[in-house]
Amino acid sequence: MTPSWINKLQNHGQLNHDVPMSAHTTLQIGGVADYFFKPHSQQDLIASIGNIPAEIPIMPLGRGSNLLVHDLGIRGVVLDLGNCNFAEISQHHVTAQAGVRMGKLSQMCANHGLTGLEFMATVPGDLGGGVAMNAGAFGQQLSDHLLAITLLNRQGTSYQIMRQDLKMSYRHTQLPQSSIILSAEFELPADEPEEIRQRMRGFRQKRSATQPLSQPNCGSVFKNPPGDFSARLIEAVGLKGHQIGQARISSVHANFIVNEGGATSADVRALIALIQMRVAQQFSITLEPEVRFIDVWQGDDHAT
Repeated sequence: MTPSWINKLQNHGQLNHDVPMSAHTTLQIGGVADYFFKPHSQQDLIASIGNIPAEIPIMPLGRGSNLLVHDLGIRGVVLDLGNCNFAEISQHHVTAQAGVRMGKLSQMCANHGLTGLEFMATVPGDLGGGVAMNAGAFGQQLSDHLLAITLLNRQGTSYQIMRQDLKMSYRHTQLPQSSIILSAEFELPADEPEEIRQRMRGFRQKRSATQPLSQPNCGSVFKNPPGDFSARLIEAVGLKGHQIGQARISSVHANFIVNEGGATSADVRALIALIQMRVAQQFSITLEPEVRFIDVWQGDDHAT
């Protein structure tokens, strides 16, 4: 007999069972998720979330661009926010739901002559994940112009938190436990639309020239340590191009790990551990992963 909570979720979106996460991450790695739920809209998400039993973990998912999912998969519900993708602009004020692609939001703002989110043109994830990790690039970061975010708890209640209460720092946002990001609000300064677009084109060109975009990857693997660059350190210890199994440290950018075809989470984790060991031995620096590890029993994380 089908549990009642499953029937209730099916009334508000598409619910599938035993879904390979390799199909939902840009690294194309990850075992099977017990359940994969895509609400029809943000209203359907709010109406349905309280039906999921408290003991079942929930993992919000965007594009899966910054994740390393365990080979044994995810025990719980993966929550695809792709249909929660409404955004609006009123003068200098921008409001966007968590499932809006950051590249799309960047373009919208440029078209309205609003600057400050140009870096999003080069980030492949969705806004919810960008908020959760305080995404940034090229001297900009999401927290620069963020006003507030709206969250949803497991009981289906939404509430707002102001930016100053999120303790945002480099690639970090402090979010309440078991919360789901619904939307974010920004206040952006004005600039000439064509000048904004020109900066975005320059960012895209630099990204294409310096990152292995033709192969499956999860973006930057490590945060940059203060005053240095992870890619420089990895190259300095002689690991650029090193391969374990079907996972390889990119020969284009040493802070990227690429899937050569059939790589496993174990392959990538072994490379990450090797990098950390070599860099610590030679430079006495502990590299902190930027990629998020999603383990077998892990849920309630904010994924991109």
